[in-house]
Amino acid sequence: MSVRRLADQQPGSFEFTPENKAWAATEIAKYPPGRQASAVLALLWRAQAQSGYWLPKPAIEKVAQMLAMPNIRVLEVVTFYSMFNLAPVGRYYVQLCGTTPCVLRGAEDIKSVLRKRIGEPGQVTADGMFSWNEVECLGACCNAPMVQINDDYYEDLTPQNFADLLDDLAAGRPVRKGSQVGRASSEPVGGLTALTTLYGVDGRSGPRSLSTQAPAKDHAANLAHGGAGPKDAAAQGHHDVKTGH
Repeated sequence: MSVRRLADQQPGSFEFTPENKAWAATEIAKYPPGRQASAVLALLWRAQAQSGYWLPKPAIEKVAQMLAMPNIRVLEVVTFYSMFNLAPVGRYYVQLCGTTPCVLRGAEDIKSVLRKRIGEPGQVTADGMFSWNEVECLGACCNAPMVQINDDYYEDLTPQNFADLLDDLAAGRPVRKGSQVGRASSEPVGGLTALTTLYGVDGRSGPRSLSTQAPAKDHAANLAHGGAGPKDAAAQGHHDVKTGH
């Protein structure tokens, strides 16, 4: 069990931007009176995004104030969930999956690249570009080894393609998210061996592949003409915050 503590150096204050403050008010309003504390995870996540992907103490206290919670209750949440960073991280924060499937597929070699390129876990490079930590399973076992960098997954890593990926990020060049060997989703690297008449051997060229489907009609226009909206539409509001990550 690790001990998680707040960083020694803290900013003097924290305030949500007007846009994030309005968003927070909407989140809090989803819960009945007296249950505002249920919004704590959402508000902390937004505060972390605004703060450069870490949670300073003033941000924790601001969330506690907005939700009428004791500071210690919010601090308990923050120190329990490893998704909250208690110290500054690099512009590109690398989370290395270190559980069994990734280890069997070469995660230790990826860790060696991180130590050589960035340093020890939690250390931020002098230019502020990179930091990293080892985390538990990130749920992309089929494409092991993998890392999460900020909000995106990078999979099927080798020491060489991972080093190239870090070089491209540092230089501001475009990078390919997901599989680094051209794998489609979590399908076999060599291509599909079943349902090829529907999806194609490459998983992309068959009649049922997403890449060959016509774009969905505008949802509002569809409703205006009496159509039913997609049943599995998911709200995307938590992705609209603009940060450097």
